[in-house]
Amino acid sequence: MKICILSRDKNLYSTSKLVENAEKRGHEVHVIDPLRCYMNITSHKPSIHFKGEPLEGFSAVIPRIGASITFYGTAVVRQFEMMGVYSVNESVAISRSRDKLRSLQLLSRRGIGLPVTGFSHSTMYTQDLIDLAGGAPLVIKLLEGTQGIGVVLAETNNAAESVIEAFRGLKQNILVQEFIKEANSQDIRCFVVGGKVVAAMMRTGKVGDFRSNIHRGGKAEKIKITPEERSTAVRAAKIMGLNVAGVDILRANHGPVVMEVNSSPGLEGIEAASGKNVADIIIAFIETNAQEGKTKTRGNG
Repeated sequence: MKICILSRDKNLYSTSKLVENAEKRGHEVHVIDPLRCYMNITSHKPSIHFKGEPLEGFSAVIPRIGASITFYGTAVVRQFEMMGVYSVNESVAISRSRDKLRSLQLLSRRGIGLPVTGFSHSTMYTQDLIDLAGGAPLVIKLLEGTQGIGVVLAETNNAAESVIEAFRGLKQNILVQEFIKEANSQDIRCFVVGGKVVAAMMRTGKVGDFRSNIHRGGKAEKIKITPEERSTAVRAAKIMGLNVAGVDILRANHGPVVMEVNSSPGLEGIEAASGKNVADIIIAFIETNAQEGKTKTRGNG
């Protein structure tokens, strides 16, 4: 099987592990920088070119699309779909999950547990927004933030007002959520592949930081999740339309609540914590599912 991995750096842990495991299983693998691709959008024969050569004969594509290149990256994925190539995560699902507001609305509509959340563009009714989320302490986020960047814990209402006004001064949309104190600066990353949680880890923030992101200095360890947490993670990934997803969950007093569904979850932390070869599980999933023309969207959406 000929597999394309869309990644800007072949030396990244996740990319290199996918290459290593695919080649061990006898597949031909090409790592392609999506920003260096250009596309011929034609009705009869859509194509993608890289370094002046057409990308042809691929059975599957694995998108490792960073948040900063979502727009162009998903366009490249969509072009592969138009060519009938199987995409592990389809373009519409990636776009859906990257839009934090849209993803939370979709999860809410399907009854997934979420923190109480408010969203605003204007600072005219800041106090109403704060009250909606239950008052301080609360978490304020930029919609475009990733890896814990643009996430602030406001411990008082006055601090919350100041942060919201500052974010709006940057012409940013704001998302405000209740602070789940009982989570104790910990969250659970459930790694979902093909509708199953194949690995899970507990992430704990460094001392003095409520964010549990490993990129922010957090630590990870293996954890046994509950049946409710497992079901929540699987349902959240399915609602987003993602075959491969990292679902981040907090343990609230009233049950698991989803913080985010990640369409390009990193492999290093989850493999180290769980002891599972997640990259190999992803390649095995592709072998079972990558059939010509099986892409559902065929570029729609």
